[in-house]
Amino acid sequence: MLSHVCLNWALLLLLAGSTVSELVVIGEVGQDVTVPCYYNVRNRNDITSMCWGRDRCPNSKCSQPIIWTDGWRVTEQHSSRYQLSEDLQRGNVSLTILNAREADSGIYCCRVEIPGLFNDQLINHKVVIKRARISTASPHTHTSEQTSAPGSTSEPSFAVTRTWPAVSASEAPHTASAPCSGPSECSDVAANRQNTSVSLPSQQHPEQGLYIGIGSCVGLLLVLILALLLT
Repeated sequence: MLSHVCLNWALLLLLAGSTVSELVVIGEVGQDVTVPCYYNVRNRNDITSMCWGRDRCPNSKCSQPIIWTDGWRVTEQHSSRYQLSEDLQRGNVSLTILNAREADSGIYCCRVEIPGLFNDQLINHKVVIKRARISTASPHTHTSEQTSAPGSTSEPSFAVTRTWPAVSASEAPHTASAPCSGPSECSDVAANRQNTSVSLPSQQHPEQGLYIGIGSCVGLLLVLILALLLT
C-alpha cells in the first residue's frame, strides 16, 4: 500500500513539475531562422546550463543534441550553422539556424536545466522551413496566331526567298535622270529616248525588218529596170 502511494506521488511530480510548451516557427530557405527560448535570470546564481536537441524533450538531457552551453559559453556545438544568442547571461538562449534548409524542418527541444527535482524548463518548437516564393509574373508579350475555320486543316507556312539575276548598269532601264542643265542637253536626252523607243520594235521583231528590207530592194530593182527601158 505504501509503495503504491509513493509511486503515484512520484508520477504526479513528474507530470506537474516540468513545464512543457510548444511553439511553431516558420522560415524560408536560405534565410536565418531564430527559434526563441528564454529563462529568468535575477542574479549570477540563476545562470545555468541548457541544451538544444532535435526531437521532443525527453525526461532528461536532449535527444540528438546540437548545441550545449554551461550558461556562460557554448561547450558543445554540432554544426557552425547553429548559433546561440550573445546574451546568455541574461537568460536569452534562442537558437539561430544560419542559411536554413528544408531539412532543418522538424521538432526542436530547448531544455534549461534548473536546479531542483523536475524543475527543468522544457519548450518544444515545431520549425517549418519553406521554399522562398518565386514570382511568376512575366513581361507582356504579344503573340499572333493564325486560326482556321472548324473542320479545315491548316498547313504550315514557309518563307520563300527568290533570287533574281543581276542586271548590269547598261541593261537596266533608265527610270530617273537628273534635270537638264540646258536646251541642248535636253534635246540630246529626247533624241536618245526616241532612238531607244524606235529600236525596240526592230529588236523584238527581226523577221519583219528582214521582209521590209527585201521588199525595198525589189522595189529599187524595178525602178532601175523601168529607167533603163525608158532610156
